[in-house]
Amino acid sequence: MSDLLIRNGRIVDGTGEKSFQGSLKIDGDTITIITGDTSSVQANRVIEADDYVVCPGFIDMHSHSDLMLLNDPFHEPKVRQGVTTEALGMDGLSYAPSSTVNLELLLGYLSAINGTAPEGVRWSSVNDFLQLFDNKSSCNVVYFVPHAAIRVEAMGWDARPPNASEQMKMEELAIQGMRDGAFGFSTGLTYAPGAYSDTDELVGICRAIRDVGGIYVSHARYSLGDRLLDPFREVLTIGRQSGIPVHISHYHNPVDGMGQKMVALVNEGRNADIDVTFDQYPYPAASTVLHSLLPIWVHDGGPTELMSRIKQRSVRDEIGDSVDPQWGMTLDHYIISNVKTDANKEWEGRSLTDLATARGQRMIDAICEILIQEDLEVAFVARTGNNENIRTIVKHDAQMVGSDGIMTGDYPNPRTYGTFPFILDTLVREEGILSLEEAVRKMTFMPAQRLGLTDRGVLRDGMKADVVMFNPDTVAAPATFEDPKQFPSGIDYVIVNGQLVVDSGTHTGALPGRSLKSQ
Repeated sequence: MSDLLIRNGRIVDGTGEKSFQGSLKIDGDTITIITGDTSSVQANRVIEADDYVVCPGFIDMHSHSDLMLLNDPFHEPKVRQGVTTEALGMDGLSYAPSSTVNLELLLGYLSAINGTAPEGVRWSSVNDFLQLFDNKSSCNVVYFVPHAAIRVEAMGWDARPPNASEQMKMEELAIQGMRDGAFGFSTGLTYAPGAYSDTDELVGICRAIRDVGGIYVSHARYSLGDRLLDPFREVLTIGRQSGIPVHISHYHNPVDGMGQKMVALVNEGRNADIDVTFDQYPYPAASTVLHSLLPIWVHDGGPTELMSRIKQRSVRDEIGDSVDPQWGMTLDHYIISNVKTDANKEWEGRSLTDLATARGQRMIDAICEILIQEDLEVAFVARTGNNENIRTIVKHDAQMVGSDGIMTGDYPNPRTYGTFPFILDTLVREEGILSLEEAVRKMTFMPAQRLGLTDRGVLRDGMKADVVMFNPDTVAAPATFEDPKQFPSGIDYVIVNGQLVVDSGTHTGALPGRSLKSQ
């Protein structure tokens, strides 16, 4: 007696090959494909799939669910999109490995985008952190050793290059993180303390994890050189000099015409035998912490020093208009998405320009004051993307899907609730930019290959039963910038490790997620 039979669906197996009619039998946490008669198959539960696409569970290559999964293990904003595996530790902004004091500093510094850890829940090693997710969450997780954690552990928050012993310490921590199950090393090179690094430091860490199968994932250094392609050229340089695969996070630029140039740069790297891929979300907006608008020198020494500096009039005068965004854009389009306290809740959903105008303050004073009032816990959505560039880049063969979903606040970027169904609805069904098979491949088999997950990402006999069923005619992402916290429609069944997590559009309460490990 099998546990579950999904009968007579349109199977899109994840490889990009043409779909076919068939059934899927699940025994425990593994699957068997049946293309013929199923009348002799006995199962505890049968789901008729005549109107559905049946495909592998979606793998989100870029998420910020590190703490929110611990606070809300049902994880409906992502699971109801069909996400069955989340990549954590992104942008170099996560928490393991960390000693006790450094962990608390990182928790406070990153709370605007990651939230806070549950009361009494703490960890030190990557292994300790990953154990928190086993059979305690609705989806699987993979983890990347974050640059911020190992740099702070090795040398604090200082704005300088490491000495030889500090460099060795970072490399040792990265190797140990890999041995604990991480899949690679990630950086956020526009954030402290990652911004204080140079290319040689990063090459050294990447070389250290080469023999244990590490991948380098990078939020590029957007302030570098021409601030357009040079930030991404540094990622390719690190891949070439270290000899490990590289993956560029949220690959996009809002400047008109940059899509073709960014595609050409990836092709250039691949033609030079650099193993490069990238992820991308389909919404024309970025999201991050408000204190990232402050010059990187203001962060020198860590969160305590940062708070001390921004209280000083002389420091604010020195910062001046440097908080204005790149490429001539304005802060009218930077919308506050999350604040810590009710005192400033009225500003969620309103722009930084609105805040400064209403308070009768210079922009720098408005930013610093709300950061002080909220103990740095302020995030924003920057509606400055470029739809044409998105549609150019999404078609590239090295592209895979990453939501970059930030779960905090009442006005998150709609990508948090809508990335995967938006692609199926808008880019596949409405605009025909991608075929259904190719879109599913970018969400499943491609990220599984990049991660080296040999038992997921494709529907094939003996694979793990991470499965999504959606109606290709009705799947939709209603989340908008004005009303972002809306669940998708048309994704009615989600199975993780053989257990129904979403059944007829309703979360079952099951928590079968696992921490998937590289070693």
